[in-house]
Formats: sequence, structure tokens, C-alpha cells
Amino acid sequence: MPTTDRHDLRHHGDAEVRDDGAALVDLAVNVRADTPPRWLREHIAASLTGLAAYPDGRAARAAVAARHGLPVERVLLTAGAAEAFVLLARALTARRPVVVHPQFTEPEAALRDAGHRVERVLLRAEDGFRLDPAAVPEDADLVVIGNPTNPTSVLHPAAALAALARPGRTLVVDEAFMDAVPGEREALAGRTDVPGLVVLRSLTKTWGLAGLRIGYVLAAPETVTELERAQPLWPVSTPALAAAEACVSPRALAEAAHAAYRIAVDRAHLVAGLREFAPDGLRVAEPAEGPFVLVRVERAAAVRRHLRDLGFAVRRGDTFPGLDEEWLRLAVRDRPTVNAFLQALDRAMVLASR
Repeated sequence: MPTTDRHDLRHHGDAEVRDDGAALVDLAVNVRADTPPRWLREHIAASLTGLAAYPDGRAARAAVAARHGLPVERVLLTAGAAEAFVLLARALTARRPVVVHPQFTEPEAALRDAGHRVERVLLRAEDGFRLDPAAVPEDADLVVIGNPTNPTSVLHPAAALAALARPGRTLVVDEAFMDAVPGEREALAGRTDVPGLVVLRSLTKTWGLAGLRIGYVLAAPETVTELERAQPLWPVSTPALAAAEACVSPRALAEAAHAAYRIAVDRAHLVAGLREFAPDGLRVAEPAEGPFVLVRVERAAAVRRHLRDLGFAVRRGDTFPGLDEEWLRLAVRDRPTVNAFLQALDRAMVLASR
């Protein structure tokens, strides 16, 4: 499918709050609210005494490897998952790269910037944005898909994703939001039996570290070596390395697991409230399994504008291939925030209909 179209692949949720975010309740950015926690801030701050030395990622890399039960040769630390997409695009040779949409747009943007001609597989709303492995071209040698997928909040079965693996194919699964799924069910991180598998993880979403930039890649040692060659020297800062080590500690994993269950409860409350707007033409993409919810609503641009006037920022959906201007993405927040948002949504939809 041609990739020259109207979608702005470089538009992200932070654009919704960049100029006057302090005056808005943020449902546009998929970072867990009230993070980073105090203990993590203090741990990162303590690392500042070591800034005179060059970063040494060995301890953090070993900690990530142990967290997933892998040898360190299968781990690469990156400046956020976004850097990993750039490394993949630059380091790997791909004759027929395919990106499964709707999903996070940076993988395709990075591939395009590296000179690749990208094909798209568009999942359909009528099918619940579920993956049909047969829809991916058999000769695709690089396939990228998110799980759970941003922005649809679909959690694809691990078996369906593993079915995409082929000899000679690199299968990239973006699991940036997997730690927000209770039990991380359907995760492929830690699997070594899927040929060509590359799993990306982010520590910025659950821990509120978007400004620090820390993530990692899990892949076969030879793939890690190729990606590492494409990195600049010392790509991950000392504070980011300290954060990585802390965020995979037993204490942090227990806190993240608790947060995942709390997000599930808050998401259920949000979805239940959104269903009340069905008679007014609002539709929720279900089942939602991530820390965000995708909705389709008539006159969505006007609704989003009125919500902004009422103090709430939400993410437009029309920059995602496979979606149009009637889609909005909503980050899951706590019950009081959701209740206030639902009241504002009611008012915004009335104003948009006039």
C-alpha cells in the first residue's frame, strides 16, 4: 500500500499539551499519572554524583537480562524505545518491510527516513482491530506490530504474533505498554524459541520517565550486535541507567504489577461511562487492554476542541494510518478524573452537535 498520504506520522500525544498543558487535564499522553514515584526520583538523583564518569551500562544490562531470564548478550539498552526503531531501520537490511496499523507511528517514520519503502497492513474496526496473520505478505522480511497496540488498546494473542515468524524474517513486537497489562499475559519478552523475534520495551510509560529516555531491546545476540554498531558511543546516560536498574528490581516489578491491576479497574470505569454515550453516536473499541481507550465519535474534531475549552486534552486519532478524523484516544486516569472528564465529554458533545 502506498505510504504517501495525509497522516502526520510525527504527531504524538505530547503535542496536545505542549503549549498550555499546565491548564489542562492530560488524557492525551500515555504516561502513568503521579509518576515517577518519590523513591525512584531519589534513586535517580543519587546517580548524579557519578556524572563525571562515562556511563557504564553493564549493571543495568545485567539487571534487565535477569528480569527476563535472558543472557546479557540478548539485551540492548536504548534511549527510549523510539531510538530502537531508528536503530532497526538503519542497521537491518529489509527488502519488504511491513508495518501493521493502526499502531505507534514512529516505526514507519524511522523506516521511511532510512530510505525504506514501507507497506502497510491495515487492521479493520469491523474486526475489532484484531490481527489476522494471513494478512501479512508471506515474503515480508521485516514485520512491526505493537502489543498491546497503541492506539487501539488491542492485546493480540502471543500465539498469533509468534505465527508471524518465518525463517529470514525479523519480527518486531513493540511491548512498550505490556507492563500495564495484569500478569503481562501474551508477552513475548523472554522468549527465545521464536525465530527472528525482536521485542522492544519502554520504561518511560509506567514510570513517568519520558524526559529521561530509557528503554531496551530483547533479541538474538547477532541482532543486538548489529543494532549496537549503529548506536553512538554511550547512548544511555548515567541517570537513565540508574533508572533502568531500579525499574526492573523486585520492588519496582511489584509496584508495576499493582499499578497494572489498578489501571484495569480504572479503565473498566472509563469504558462503562463511555458506553453511556452510545445513543449519541459514540463507540468504544473493545475489548481495551492497554492504559488507553480508543473511541469513535461524530464531529470528533469539534468535540476535542470543546473538551480543550473545558480543560481536558485528548489525543486526535487521524494521524494513525487506518483511522480517520472521527477517532480519539483517551488515556486511563483515576476515577475522580474520569468522572470529571465524562461530565465534560457530555457537554462537549452537546456543543459539537449545534
